Amino acid sequence: MTDYSDSFLKSILQRNRTIAVVGVSLNPVRPSYYVARYLGLKGYRVIPVNPAHAGKRLFGELVQPSLSAIQQPVDMVDIFRRSEAVPPIVDEALEVFPELKCIWMQIGVEHAAAAAKAEARGVDVVQNRCPKIEYQRLFGELRMGGFATGIISSKL
Repeated sequence: MTDYSDSFLKSILQRNRTIAVVGVSLNPVRPSYYVARYLGLKGYRVIPVNPAHAGKRLFGELVQPSLSAIQQPVDMVDIFRRSEAVPPIVDEALEVFPELKCIWMQIGVEHAAAAAKAEARGVDVVQNRCPKIEYQRLFGELRMGGFATGIISSKL
């Protein structure tokens, strides 16, 4: 399912405050970078996960090599990886975060079997959506047409 009610999406964004972003880039022009930065600016704790950048700092947080390396509870896992990479990420998230509330797959990312597995464990799943776009849309930062200023930019 990739058709979600506004109330469902808004509820997820309101109750999930710690987000592990898997596949985050340190390159400021990459969508994963500016989505993670935006969420951090909106008050979420963003834990970056990328084995290629492990040990570096991003937005005040240490980049983790994997979800298993995170030492604190995580509410939501936001996946910036190709669809075929989703199953082991979901498996790891379900294993290491017993209180996980949401798996969020970015635009273009979907995996029905992994989603069903998470949902069977009581975890909300969002596929093929962006939390930054949904936050802006649902909390009044974008007009119905999707634009606030007429300028779309990766810069905040």
